[in-house]
Amino acid sequence: MTAEDTMAGRLAQIQHRIAQACERAGRPDGSVTLLPVSKTFGEASIREAMALGLNRFGENKTQEIRQKATALAGEGLQWVLIGHLQTNKAKDAARDAAEVQSLDRLDLAEALHRRLQNEGRTLNVLVQVKTSSEPSKYGMAPDEVPAFLRRISTEFPTLRVQGLMTLAVNSPEPAEVRACFRALRELRDRLAQENIPGISLDRLSMGMSGDFELAIEEGSTEVRIGSAIFGARTYPDPQ
Repeated sequence: MTAEDTMAGRLAQIQHRIAQACERAGRPDGSVTLLPVSKTFGEASIREAMALGLNRFGENKTQEIRQKATALAGEGLQWVLIGHLQTNKAKDAARDAAEVQSLDRLDLAEALHRRLQNEGRTLNVLVQVKTSSEPSKYGMAPDEVPAFLRRISTEFPTLRVQGLMTLAVNSPEPAEVRACFRALRELRDRLAQENIPGISLDRLSMGMSGDFELAIEEGSTEVRIGSAIFGARTYPDPQ
């Protein structure tokens, strides 16, 4: 069995590639966080990842978070929702998620705020921005983000904005992929000049298994990596 056939080997390879991308970009080692995406992988895989020092996992669906949080209760794990969140699932996210990276509209902000008030807690969130023209991609239009952040700042104190998230275009052309990441970084830089009270824009969650090195070179602070760590999925992901 080669190193690529084990989770430990795959994780080490990803960490090495992250470090190399940081070096190419002139960024300090450790400036990029790895979010392992465990969607569709079961408890055994997560326990294997835990043994490698991982304790924060990205998931696409609230029901999958609930199942895993129940099975792994008491393990001190954090569940990060990265998939599109329907408003009627806000209650589940407010109860189980440590963070939501896919906040992309006002009615969702309102629903999360109400549910969080009921739960007596606050929630870290990233605002998802649509930087490609693909109809399948979710996210807020870049020109809507400033007003949205001002509304959150004044009306939804349970939502603690930490930064922005995006999905790049699915393209074999690196320049097209880079353009999506660059657009998010430039938007963040413009928004940072506004100094909106209570809004932090330190984090840029962008880059996945197939494009994370480009994302790092364009300023990503967090990459979301699934199959490149956990291995090939053995059953279809409906999303």
